[in-house]
Amino acid sequence: MATLRIAGGRVLHPDLSVTEGDVLVDDESGEIVAVGDTGDGDETLDAAGCLVMPGLVNAHCHAAMTLLRGYADDKPLETWLREDVWPVEAELTDDDIRAGTELALVELLKSGTTAFADMYFSMPEVAEAVADAGLRARLGHGVVGVGKDEDDARADHEESLAFAREYDGYADGRVQTMYTPHSLTTVDEALLREYVPAAREAGVPLHFHANETRDEVDPIVDERGERPLEYADDVGMLGESDFVAHGVHSDAAEIALIAERGTAVVHCPASNMKLASGAAPIPAYRREGVTVALGTDGAASNNDLDLFDEMRDAAMLGKHAANDASAVPAEAVVEMATAGGADALGFDAGRIAAGKKADLAVVDFEAAHLTPTHDAVSNLAYATRGSDVKHTVCDGDVLVRDREVLTLDEDAVRERATERARDLVARAE
Repeated sequence: MATLRIAGGRVLHPDLSVTEGDVLVDDESGEIVAVGDTGDGDETLDAAGCLVMPGLVNAHCHAAMTLLRGYADDKPLETWLREDVWPVEAELTDDDIRAGTELALVELLKSGTTAFADMYFSMPEVAEAVADAGLRARLGHGVVGVGKDEDDARADHEESLAFAREYDGYADGRVQTMYTPHSLTTVDEALLREYVPAAREAGVPLHFHANETRDEVDPIVDERGERPLEYADDVGMLGESDFVAHGVHSDAAEIALIAERGTAVVHCPASNMKLASGAAPIPAYRREGVTVALGTDGAASNNDLDLFDEMRDAAMLGKHAANDASAVPAEAVVEMATAGGADALGFDAGRIAAGKKADLAVVDFEAAHLTPTHDAVSNLAYATRGSDVKHTVCDGDVLVRDREVLTLDEDAVRERATERARDLVARAE
């Protein structure tokens, strides 16, 4: 058995305690063998002065939207989508998607993210990029019915399911799939009732936007006389393996419902603040036992993919919304960004323990903004930046060493993405 020893640092344990120790990884299985006094390994990754933590999990994003970073800012969600995003997305090509995704993967890897969920288009290109870069991902082709006739809308559902069936388990199992209707207001009910059972038969989870804004809630309440998540449940869209994005405007009955169903919620605080969508009731979700994960959403509405920023935003927004400084503590957001995200996506990761997948981030704590370290978890939630990540390991493979991405040519990726973004906007305008 060839092994990788991450040596000389401190380790963040599943109970969020921190001790000095090493982490030993089996290169072949990609699993953690031992934590603490591990003995020597065949290869050593230096973690002196660092904290070894579970790799971050970005549980909701649209990776290729890095091409639209800063393109259309400071507008409410519906206006932003209809006037800016959807017209540009209509011009996207496979090459655009690949370039934008690779740019996202560089950003994710360098900021310690080892797994993510992506709902977008041209998903075979995304899957191939993920395979090459070495991360773990839950991928789905986004289904949008707005502006399409029935044949085109049906074809979109078929494409989503075809991708989910073909690519589940791709890249030696690092790629898993999902069926991803965009939202409850952008996909026709009759087609949902037809294709949700097909997704269940295929054995893939569902992921969709829900209750992001009041404009997504009020039409359903007015037309159906029930809340959106009650409608989703009626269609069969809330299961133990499913997860919804945002959940900002969920009432107590909806929160209790998804807790009962075992459905997870992905909190995207930066995007929700930027688009003035509101503040998700995270304390209420947690009190009901709902699994809560963190996501950045797309770089067009964030405008970065740094999950450390998202942790800080989640804690701050939660405190502000509740008028309670203890409402969303540091421990909660660190758990959301690691174990919570892994659980939501169905990955056996997010915790540093023997037998878990070796998805790890090594954070350099020898920086002025991380000194002193009274509480390492507090530093992670409130002071750490993605640029503090020194090494990133996924499935036992070192993907970033000393801030250098080993699986992608960062300069070439940035150059291609810049060119594709420029051409895309020119075509759209």
